[in-house]
Amino acid sequence: MEIKAVIFDLDGVLVFTDKYHFLAWKQIANELGIDFTEKDNDRLRGVSRADSLEIILEKYQGEELSKDDKEALLKKKNDIYVEQLMQMSPADVTSDVRDTLKALRDRGIKVAVGSSSKNTAYILERTDLTSCFDAVADGTHITRSKPDPEVFLKAAEFVSEDPAYCLVVEDADAGIDAAIAAGMHSAAIGAATRSNRAEINIDSVKDILNIL
Repeated sequence: MEIKAVIFDLDGVLVFTDKYHFLAWKQIANELGIDFTEKDNDRLRGVSRADSLEIILEKYQGEELSKDDKEALLKKKNDIYVEQLMQMSPADVTSDVRDTLKALRDRGIKVAVGSSSKNTAYILERTDLTSCFDAVADGTHITRSKPDPEVFLKAAEFVSEDPAYCLVVEDADAGIDAAIAAGMHSAAIGAATRSNRAEINIDSVKDILNIL
């Protein structure tokens, strides 16, 4: 495959903030009388905040929540999550990730982030990754979350490359589906390897260097 740009999902690929998401959603769920487990949290991979809340509410048995109620819950969840993110630092990024990003750019391959998270810029700043990318497309640039391809198409637009020459690296099935819908190549890592939806399964981000 001829690749001119690699687009990385953020959470679960470059950094790992699952535990922070889980703790924040767990607090919200507890307040609603919902039993929320780590298995439930796995269903939220690659899913927008609003859609994640709807998944959690599948177990809700209380009074009907209004739109304003839900908006308040979403804001509270994000406030808890952002407070947790203050614990992040450059040490949360492995040398494999940093070395791979540098090696790709040294080869003349553009690198971008394609994440539905509206906290992407803050996470990149906390982990000293901002300068490692040619472009960042995140939740502030889109109206539709994965599996819709919008965020990846935005990333391709931001690096001025045809989607056909882009490779997406994802850990969620929704992200792989989004890459396919965008007409891009796809590499699965982590949980996404189990479904065999992607063209390639990799064990580590650095494996990309052997593929390209």
